[in-house]
Amino acid sequence: MLSDLQSQSLAQIFDADGVLVSEADRTHYGQDWSRFIAPDPSAIVFPKEVSQLKALVAFARAEQIGLVPSGGRTGLSGGATAARGEVVVSFERMNRVLDFDEASRLVLVEPGVITQQLQQFAMNQGHYYPVDFASSGSSHIGGNIATNAGGIKVLRYGLTREWVAGLEVVTGNGDHLSLNHGLVKNATGIDQRHLFVGSEGILGFTSAAWMKLTEAPQPLRVMLLAVPSMRIALSVLAECQRHLNLTAFEFFSREALMQVRNHLSLAAPLSDAPFYVLCEFEQIKGAEAGLSDAADIYAKLSEKSWVSDGVIAQSDRENQSLWRYREGISEAITPRTPYKHDLSVRISRAPEFLEAVESTLKIAALPFEIIWFGHIGDGNVHLNILRPEDWSVARFIKACEPLGLQIMQVVATFNGSVSAEHGVGLLKKDYLPFTKSDSERAMMRNIKRVYDPDGVMNPGKIFD
Repeated sequence: MLSDLQSQSLAQIFDADGVLVSEADRTHYGQDWSRFIAPDPSAIVFPKEVSQLKALVAFARAEQIGLVPSGGRTGLSGGATAARGEVVVSFERMNRVLDFDEASRLVLVEPGVITQQLQQFAMNQGHYYPVDFASSGSSHIGGNIATNAGGIKVLRYGLTREWVAGLEVVTGNGDHLSLNHGLVKNATGIDQRHLFVGSEGILGFTSAAWMKLTEAPQPLRVMLLAVPSMRIALSVLAECQRHLNLTAFEFFSREALMQVRNHLSLAAPLSDAPFYVLCEFEQIKGAEAGLSDAADIYAKLSEKSWVSDGVIAQSDRENQSLWRYREGISEAITPRTPYKHDLSVRISRAPEFLEAVESTLKIAALPFEIIWFGHIGDGNVHLNILRPEDWSVARFIKACEPLGLQIMQVVATFNGSVSAEHGVGLLKKDYLPFTKSDSERAMMRNIKRVYDPDGVMNPGKIFD
């Protein structure tokens, strides 16, 4: 806990309601969706302007107190978890749209702007912000930048990094930097903006960001297909890419579908199959022509025995209904406290990778249900191991820890990533050597020391 003097110092920096210390508040703001590490922050603060952030960094350096940035806390790696008496810095009150540059299609936002808020602003201006995920109603732009978030439309639009045209940051040494200023062309040495995107807050706080917008896609339609294997799913992907303007290509297993159906009381959308793929595409030739194109592709896939069943949405409402089977998975399995791994490999190697992981799990011979889903169009797969209902969380975690190391060895064999979307945080830092070499990790530490010489910015995340 903070001393009386430290509490007084924070009270001088923030408004009367800008510091919270109750146990309920510390529990609420002190953890992300991972829930595997008990939160233990000393206080929660709510900055509204850059001057407060600079004063807070000065306080933290003087008192050697860690600062944990907090947005929507939708991450799954413990990146926003405060477990060592740190001060949590919630950005939910820095949530303004500051500027809009129509000619450049840029919008300047504070880090607490919710993803869906930015999407709606773009729509109101006749534009489109394409980075999207199931948590878009609660995730913050600042958190998206910190983890280089991807989501469901990476296949078409890429990761958050592609949409950050400029950053304003307050570093761990107290500097306030404006990086790239929203410029399209800037050939003046190292672009430090990119060091902060994906850094998980270990270098400093994002105080504002110039985000790119683009033109809205043509009306979207969704096709849900039942496929016999992941290898066939990639053949389906290739065929769809040749004929459709895809915006998303998702997959989930038979077991994942059953979890969603049970949780949401949904009927089976298709006949039984080991895997299902969901294709979202633009109807670039008009509604009727777009549906006809998809129907033709489905006919071809059926002729080749690549799909056993399928359905093409005929309306926006049907689009949403089909998406529920994919986006409802995380919510459905949450009560089972899943042990999650957010992994990526080259797209072409995804089927082989799934087979290798499943072989590893079978050898362990533990009574666990395995749930697969993810963004197969960009090589990102989500492995979820479900806790048996009669097992305690502690027993489950202890059993999963050696499995985690074995799975990461498989990831290393495939030259994959131990974290595709949610960062390293607290939960995956032991796995970092499977993705980053000794030299890379040493360089990362050196970069942190430049921007955060006293180690106060999100301490213990990525590495100790």
